[in-house]
Amino acid sequence: MPSRSSARLAALTVAAVCSAASAVVVASPAHADSVRIHDIQGTTRISPYAGKQVTDVTGIVTGVRGYGSSRGFWIQDPNPDADPATSEGVFVFTSSSPKVAVGDAVTVSGTISEFVPGGTSSGNQAVTEIVRPTVTVVSSGNAVPAATVVDAKSVPAAYAPAGDPAANNSVNALTLRPGTYALDLYESLEGMNVQVSDVRVVGATDPFTELWVTVKPWENRNRRGGTVYGSYDAQNTGRLQIQSLGKVADFPAANVGDKLTGTTAGPLDYNQFGGYTLVATQIGTLKSAGVERETTEKQKNGELAVATYNVENLDPSDATFDAHAAAIVNNLKSPDVVSLEEIQDNNGATNDGTVAADLTVTKLIDAVVAAGGPRYDWRSIDPANNTDGGEPGGNIRQVFLFNPERVSFTDRAGGDAATAAGVTEVRGKAALTVSPGRIDPANAAWKSSRKPLVGEFVFRGRTVFVIANHFNSKGGDQGLTAQYQPVARSSETQRHQQATLVNAFVKDILDTQKNAAVIALGDINDFEFSGTTQALEGDGELWSAIKSLPRSERYSYVYQGNSQVLDQILVSPSIRRGCDFEYDSVHVNAEFNDQISDHDPQVLRFKP
Repeated sequence: MPSRSSARLAALTVAAVCSAASAVVVASPAHADSVRIHDIQGTTRISPYAGKQVTDVTGIVTGVRGYGSSRGFWIQDPNPDADPATSEGVFVFTSSSPKVAVGDAVTVSGTISEFVPGGTSSGNQAVTEIVRPTVTVVSSGNAVPAATVVDAKSVPAAYAPAGDPAANNSVNALTLRPGTYALDLYESLEGMNVQVSDVRVVGATDPFTELWVTVKPWENRNRRGGTVYGSYDAQNTGRLQIQSLGKVADFPAANVGDKLTGTTAGPLDYNQFGGYTLVATQIGTLKSAGVERETTEKQKNGELAVATYNVENLDPSDATFDAHAAAIVNNLKSPDVVSLEEIQDNNGATNDGTVAADLTVTKLIDAVVAAGGPRYDWRSIDPANNTDGGEPGGNIRQVFLFNPERVSFTDRAGGDAATAAGVTEVRGKAALTVSPGRIDPANAAWKSSRKPLVGEFVFRGRTVFVIANHFNSKGGDQGLTAQYQPVARSSETQRHQQATLVNAFVKDILDTQKNAAVIALGDINDFEFSGTTQALEGDGELWSAIKSLPRSERYSYVYQGNSQVLDQILVSPSIRRGCDFEYDSVHVNAEFNDQISDHDPQVLRFKP
């Protein structure tokens, strides 16, 4: 049975075979030629036979994909050449259920295609395939070529070569150097039977029946077993995605830190949802590491606890309210202020013009009370319909929850979806013109994106300005395994603009009141070392408090086996330097296969 991820890939495979727009090379004149698999694969990422007819290509079937639209099989030449740059395996795309079995010796004639998962605009690498094949089974029951071992010794420390500037930084035409670069090694094994052994899980099993492992257990490891992504030059070469050609029910439900003991083996594929993927015909035994969800400390009486939590498209139809409430009460210890991201409107993705979210928020508040927490009050501003991105019809927005027994909210009338909040001076101190309000909502930087929500809170007589953010997503960025190296991050242009606007607003507050307590928090959708964070921090107006943690503990999200920062809490100088604070990235979701959100909440405790 297919995973949902494979089904997505399958649909793209069919589209690519039918459309030249997704092929790298199809223009060569067709001719017949009898070649070996390593001749087809060649020493670069693009086959020298792309677009050409080949006849009687021999190999042993190593894996069969008989589900979905990406039906076909892998073959491997049992008699390799001496060049480590040339793969001995290739995928044969049949479009219908293959009439072959693992161990069959076959001859294949067809056309060589370079299929780009996701299309050429994605920037992904191409997969060499034989399409429109004629297949002859010569014999059955043959030994499958021994799997090539992928381990810490074989995978180089360097990730990828720099691309050719004359080809927009593409690496496609570069001769593979599998002993020097990890991506070159994986490409040199494309389509081949490979194996990993006793590997640690660094990306939990997801709803698409896939997980991530590392063959380098020490590589940027954190104490919970993950692999931390700490810079644009630390891509973590040991990561590899695992799928399975077996039944979905047999796929292990793994968490970060667990191990797949024994051997996991199968053909090495490439897809748009993670790049190089071991599609397992044999999968190791899951050994649990027993990693448990974290619990933060409860704030002391004189401390203000402020948190950010992306609840992933929460709407009244969801079954996760009790679990979210339990996380807020038990794991986050009922923070005084909680910035929620991805609160949807009252009927979720139903696209009928509904923008109010009072039913969604009230249901969560009631669940918190039922879990033993406080009855939070809340503030938010409904967006204009379908203007803030996210799921169409969902109208996601940020919401402030606050415990009225510990903190009060200063309401200043006039805030709505289109009105810009400003900063004024009241009795010698900074104040908002509207509270709650939105920061410059008409600015083009917020097109199809969430506008920051700002409000005034008072704790023990001290005003604290809180800005809830949910910046533009990373959608559209090239993946780490793209053919373009270094990869392009097109989405960060808008985030840089957004960060600059938020910083300017904070600067207005601090210009009015130098010692004002300001917190900007939320799903920043970017790393603590990114240009986005640098723009938010400006000339010291803000500082990302997650940087107070050891480097190995800086993560709130796990993507493609990399533990990384997306959620942040940034503080003004009076909080950073004028008082003690504690920061905690509370790992309750991102590392677990049964997560209720893909983000871990963040908590800041300080004495204003």
